Amino acid sequence: MPLQADPTVIYALKLKDNDFNQVIKRVLYNDLFIDSPYNTYKNIGLPPGPIAMPDVDAIDAVLNAEKHDYIYFCASVEKFGYHVFAATYEAHQVNARKYSEWLNKQGTNR
Repeated sequence: MPLQADPTVIYALKLKDNDFNQVIKRVLYNDLFIDSPYNTYKNIGLPPGPIAMPDVDAIDAVLNAEKHDYIYFCASVEKFGYHVFAATYEAHQVNARKYSEWLNKQGTNR
């Protein structure tokens, strides 16, 4: 299955604009078609390089990975800066809907 990770699309948009300081909280449908090797909606597999500099906690998490069935992730609206995970597409859709509704309440269009 394709990775289809929104952070890779956000990276591709920032790379295209050459503006890594811009804040993108919402990936729009049209963004999914950006022509970039970092766009994991259009390209199969991993991007050609990292999209961020991992911190020590991220590296530790990879080296000491937990066993679980999660294959989906979404930004958390209850614990900012963190993610919620799901093992099924249906559960992921619930998480994604919560995030979208939260963005709508904040008036966030981008």
